[in-house]
Amino acid sequence: MTDLARVPFSVLDLAPIVQGGNAAGAFRNTVDLAQHVERWGYRRFWLAEHHNITGVASSATAVIIGQVAAHTQTLRVGSGGIMLPNHAPLIIAEQFGTLESLFPGRIDLGLGRAPGSDGATQQALRRSPRSGLEFPALLDELRALLAPERPGQAVRAIPGAGLDVPIWLLGSSDFSARLAAELGLPFSFAGHFSPEGMAAMRLYRHLFKPSATLERPYAMIGVPVIAADTDEQARRLATTQQQKFLSLIRGNRLPLQPPVDSMDGLWNEWEQQAVQQKLAAAIVGGPETVKQGLQALVNQTEADEVMIVSDFHRHADRLRSYEILASLKHGAGTANQAAA
Repeated sequence: MTDLARVPFSVLDLAPIVQGGNAAGAFRNTVDLAQHVERWGYRRFWLAEHHNITGVASSATAVIIGQVAAHTQTLRVGSGGIMLPNHAPLIIAEQFGTLESLFPGRIDLGLGRAPGSDGATQQALRRSPRSGLEFPALLDELRALLAPERPGQAVRAIPGAGLDVPIWLLGSSDFSARLAAELGLPFSFAGHFSPEGMAAMRLYRHLFKPSATLERPYAMIGVPVIAADTDEQARRLATTQQQKFLSLIRGNRLPLQPPVDSMDGLWNEWEQQAVQQKLAAAIVGGPETVKQGLQALVNQTEADEVMIVSDFHRHADRLRSYEILASLKHGAGTANQAAA
């Protein structure tokens, strides 16, 4: 059993827009959260590419990564992820080569193959429904552009070539797990919205082939966590993420909604089951409940790192949740202080 204190914690953020808020406020909160978690000892802060989704402001992902990196000092900042089939590999190589040049040794490039939105938005991105099948070839092209320049190379990423930006593969199924294992790359599993695929973590470890990048497998698990000072308070705050997934299931995405005392009357029985299935891996509770849940998750998945995503309507509640998690790991004396 791996001691939870030995497992690095990281953050996945979507620059969430809350009801009554706007993108500018979401970006300020993102930077503020990054500054707090840096002080609390988190390892990395990733932002996810999504498009045409009410409530998510992280569409221009590389731009926000630069903003977060500029306002932090030691935190690794990156993408969780860039949806590579949405882009020409040269553009991504140049963007992340620029970021690595500005913030050397602090940039991660996490890559996914999903569109990050719906069919109509795929068309607006000039992406075909079969673009995901091109992911391995696009990845090879991108890696070649970030590798040291070769004699006679006609197309170069300037900046980007030779900068060795760390690449991660992200996934919610076994496709990316298999590819990451074959290439010897680190793998991050999206357990925060696909809890039924935990077997992908085991598959990755089983199939892993050592590479110049990694001698042994390195797997990270994403998980939704809502921590508060008591179980009761956390359960109430968790209704914000339940409403988020309810709006997703209904095809009517909304900004993050305020918590409610009860979800009764807001969903029907089928919707309740669907939301609970999506959030099956969510850990909700006071400090001890959350600690036990995270320890069980690490034991189950053998994760080398845990990436936490948290949906809160009030920014102060989100800060408090990450503060509690840090105190569980590091024994910080801040566990009983409210986050400002």
